[in-house]
Amino acid sequence: MNLSFNTKLAEGYSSNSQIARILTEDWVQSNSYCPGCGDLPLGRFKNNRPVADFYCNNCSEEFELKSKSGNLSKTISDGAYSSMIERINSENNPNFFFLSYNRDWSVQDFLIIPKQFFTSEIIIKRPPLSQTAKRAGWIGCNIDISKVADFGKVFLVKRSKIIDPEMVNQAFKKTLFLRGKSTESKGWMIDVMKCLDEIKSTTFSLNEIYQFEAQLQLKYPNNNFIKDKIRQQLQMLRDKGLIEFVGRGIYRKI
Repeated sequence: MNLSFNTKLAEGYSSNSQIARILTEDWVQSNSYCPGCGDLPLGRFKNNRPVADFYCNNCSEEFELKSKSGNLSKTISDGAYSSMIERINSENNPNFFFLSYNRDWSVQDFLIIPKQFFTSEIIIKRPPLSQTAKRAGWIGCNIDISKVADFGKVFLVKRSKIIDPEMVNQAFKKTLFLRGKSTESKGWMIDVMKCLDEIKSTTFSLNEIYQFEAQLQLKYPNNNFIKDKIRQQLQMLRDKGLIEFVGRGIYRKI
């Protein structure tokens, strides 16, 4: 994997946004592989396709690319809010690649957020454009990746360091089971994952995770057995190999 962009492709262009699009899309097609099966190169959809940018020729996973200059921030600008909500709720919603690059036109961070982690909670509605704007009333959105559980952030490149593709593949596959769950079941699992993110130590106790009971109760007001539900989610995470039960109410993140 070559982290440098092919800047020769930008010759003749003056628009920074157009240059960035050409260089980043070419880099992904030339250097990336499918995190799901390892196949390369990725296929590329025709421009302006509303659903995705790339696809895997082997396993048919689809990917949309979002890129930005500078450090990878917690929010990424996107297009129309209504279109984004419709897309992530559809059956063929894509996985998302996020790529950040530096002034020397080389990759800093490149990660995938699998589609099962895209929920309406991470899509932030922007205020409508003013009546004096060309597209008056248009409502855009931001993607807040800080609200995605760490299990849903799979880096292919992190701080300009290339991650072992086998590790990427393992991390991507570990959460595929979420795709077969109902919206509520998936929501519970992801919410408990995010609670685990707030516990900074590798090992944690049942009592520590119970500290999020009130927070989860607010989100699920009709559930009167929050602690039971937490234990159920921990057992499922253990069975899927995402955490390990040490004993006597102690768990370890893997």
